[in-house]
Amino acid sequence: MHIDFIKAAVLGIVEGLTEYLPVSSTGHLLLIEHLFGWGDDAFGKSFAILIQLGAILALLSIYFGRLWALAKAMFTQWEAARFVIGVLLAFLPAAVVGALAYRVIKSYLFDVHVVCISLIIGGVILLWVDRMNLKARYYDATAFTLPMYIGIGIIQCISMIPGVSRAGATIVGAMLFGADRRSAAEFSFWLAMPTMVGAFAYEVFKSRGDLAVGGNIAVTAVGFIFSFVFGWIVVKTFLGYVQRHSFALFAWWRILVGGTGLFALYIL
Repeated sequence: MHIDFIKAAVLGIVEGLTEYLPVSSTGHLLLIEHLFGWGDDAFGKSFAILIQLGAILALLSIYFGRLWALAKAMFTQWEAARFVIGVLLAFLPAAVVGALAYRVIKSYLFDVHVVCISLIIGGVILLWVDRMNLKARYYDATAFTLPMYIGIGIIQCISMIPGVSRAGATIVGAMLFGADRRSAAEFSFWLAMPTMVGAFAYEVFKSRGDLAVGGNIAVTAVGFIFSFVFGWIVVKTFLGYVQRHSFALFAWWRILVGGTGLFALYIL
């Protein structure tokens, strides 16, 4: 029983730490679950869904004040309404593709080999974009153009491949469209809200017949709490970090994890 609590804590920490960083939370969780041999039964699937809720609530708790102010302003101020429209436009492509391709993605792409390759390729792309001499034209995530929001949303669809990273795809997309690092990272937070809430609700609906916590409430609570706490820490500190540093740390981490994973799969 003690080992279950340790697993729950580790998975909760990994979910919280990686959900909002450009390193792929799904990819890391799949690799760790493969290592633990945990996640194929009904409880394992339920646990993975519920700890994601912890990370979602961490983001919503931090942005609650801004969300409330935006909700009030959107009916009287065009700038606020335009930003809400922009977020919804960015969310729409992933919602459509996710609903149409759910079975294919789950059946063929949720594989540790795909994860490792995606981590490495994504790390190389992140390094490449970070070292490009991109001219930033936008410094405020709420002031992107509507076509730019749509373009970022289309690029986000690539992150449905495990190991790509939703945050990584949206940050790279925003930077290629002219955003500076901080506004690109901040918009990834805003876009995460409808995307993650929608994905969570859809996952719960599709897996409703398999959800089972049963006598594992305490284990689930441990994972949920760790996911919330570490997700809160990341959201609080990430924007300040990218203002002062490049994305190189995350890029090399992706390459290291993906390379180590492939080595373990094919050599060991």
